[in-house]
Amino acid sequence: MTSPSLHPAAGPARRTVMAAAGAAGLAAALTACGSGDDSSGTVDTGSKSGGTTGGTALAKTADIPEGGGKIFKDQGVVVTQPSAGTYKAFSSKCTHQGCAVGSVANGVIVCPCHNSEFSVTDGSVKKGPATRPLPAAEITVSGDEIKLA
Repeated sequence: MTSPSLHPAAGPARRTVMAAAGAAGLAAALTACGSGDDSSGTVDTGSKSGGTTGGTALAKTADIPEGGGKIFKDQGVVVTQPSAGTYKAFSSKCTHQGCAVGSVANGVIVCPCHNSEFSVTDGSVKKGPATRPLPAAEITVSGDEIKLA
């Protein structure tokens, strides 16, 4: 007779325990993800390059053509040089349907899926069907090296 009264209480208690375990796991994952990521562009004194700004090295400035850019598929960014010595970075994921952009030339970043075009200067839409600009990504330029912040 005691079994029926314990059984209904076991369900909510188990859910509470499972929810708490899930929340703890999520908190641990978020802490681990954020612990080594310094996207503020501050000096990373633990880097092998002797205290330069932290981040993933992407390219040399000479690798990015003026008026064009280069797509870094593995990092999910496109780096552009709209004018001499000015470097910008944007997400390489098209805001229309999430395709990866395919080329950069003549002042535009082009998505091959539906031919949306974005400005190399600010990521704004130059030609649809996309209606939202490419989100900016943070980079740092130190000397001739471009790093993802």
